[in-house]
Amino acid sequence: MSAQPQSGAGRFTGRWRELRRDPRFAWAAVLALALLLVALPFLTDWIAGRTWVRIAAFALLYIMLALGLNIVVGYAGLLDLGYVAFFAVGAYFYALLASPHFDLHLPFWLLLPAGAGVACMFGVLLGAPTLKLRGDYLAIVTLGFGEIIRIFLLNLNAPVNITNGPQGVNLIDPIHLGDLSLAQAHAVLGLELPAVYNYYYLFLLLTLAVIFVSMRLEDSRIGRAWAAIREDEVAAAAMGINTRNVKLLAFAMGASFGGVSGGLFAGFQGFVSPESFTIIESIMILCMVVLGGMGHIPGVIVGAVLLVVLPEALRYLGPLQSLVFGRVLADPADLRLLVFGLALILVMLLRPSGLWPSALRRRELAAAGGRA
Repeated sequence: MSAQPQSGAGRFTGRWRELRRDPRFAWAAVLALALLLVALPFLTDWIAGRTWVRIAAFALLYIMLALGLNIVVGYAGLLDLGYVAFFAVGAYFYALLASPHFDLHLPFWLLLPAGAGVACMFGVLLGAPTLKLRGDYLAIVTLGFGEIIRIFLLNLNAPVNITNGPQGVNLIDPIHLGDLSLAQAHAVLGLELPAVYNYYYLFLLLTLAVIFVSMRLEDSRIGRAWAAIREDEVAAAAMGINTRNVKLLAFAMGASFGGVSGGLFAGFQGFVSPESFTIIESIMILCMVVLGGMGHIPGVIVGAVLLVVLPEALRYLGPLQSLVFGRVLADPADLRLLVFGLALILVMLLRPSGLWPSALRRRELAAAGGRA
C-alpha cells in the first residue's frame, strides 16, 4: 500500500522537528535572542516609554528570584513560602553597609557576594531545623521564618537602631562599577545610555550568569540527587544519597540567589523598607515558578516575565474603560487584581503543569492521567 500524504499540519510539525535538530537553527535563534535583549531597552523606550524599561529591569530581578526558588521547589521538591526573607537579607545587608545609616559606603563588588554569602547562611539556618518536615508542615515553618525576618526588620530600631524600623533605609549608594556610576547617563559608541539602561544591562548579565549556574546544577550530580529526593526521599536515602546535606545545599543555593537579587534591588531603588518584603512577595515568586513550570528553567523565566508584566499592563484598564464607555465603570485597581486572579486560575485549569513544563513533567502528568 502506498503511504498516505501528510496533512499541512503534519508537514509543518515534521519540518519544525527537523529545524530544532539543526545546530545552525539553534545558533541562529540564540543570536536573534541576544540581539533582541540588547536592543530591548531602546525598543521599549521608543514604543511604551522609559517606565517600561524600568519594568524590564525588575523582570530580570524577579527571574533571578524565581530561579533561586526553583532550586528549592522545582529541583528538590521542598515547598518554601518564606523565600522573600532571603531577598530581604540581601537588600538590607547592602543598604546598611552602603548608606549614611552606619556611615559606611562599601563597594558594590564586595557587598554583592558578601550579601549572597549572608543569605546563604540564613538559608542553612532555615533548612537545618526543617530537614524532617515535608509538604504542608514545611510550608508553615518557612512561612513563619519569612514573617520573623520581616518583623525583626520592622522592630530592630530600639534600643539600638539597626534597621531604622518601619521608616526603612534611604539614601542608599547607587551601584558603582569602579569609577562608573550606573545612576548617571553615559555615552557608549555614540549612544546615550540613561541610568535605567545601565541597570538593565547589569541585571541582564547577572541573570544570564544565574541561568548558567542553574543549568549546570540541574545537569550535575547534585541536581540528580535533588530530583531523587523530590521523587522519593526514602528511596534516595536507600541509594546512598546524603539527604540532609543535599537538602541543606538546596536551601543555601536558593537563598544565595535571593541575596544577590536583594542587593541589586537595594542599589537600584535607593531605598528599602520592611513593606517591600511581605508574604505576598513570597507567594508571587512561588506563582512564577508554578505558573511557568516547576523545575524547567525556560518555563520559570516565562512565568516570572508574565507575572511582572501582566499586572503593569492591566493598569491600562482604566483608560481603556474611558475609551470604550466614555467613563470609568469599575475601579481600575480592583479590576486589575480581579483580571489578574482570573488569568492565573484559567492558566492553572488549562495548563496544570505550567505554561512551559519540562518534557519529564509532561510525561509524568500524561501517565498519571492515563492511570486515572
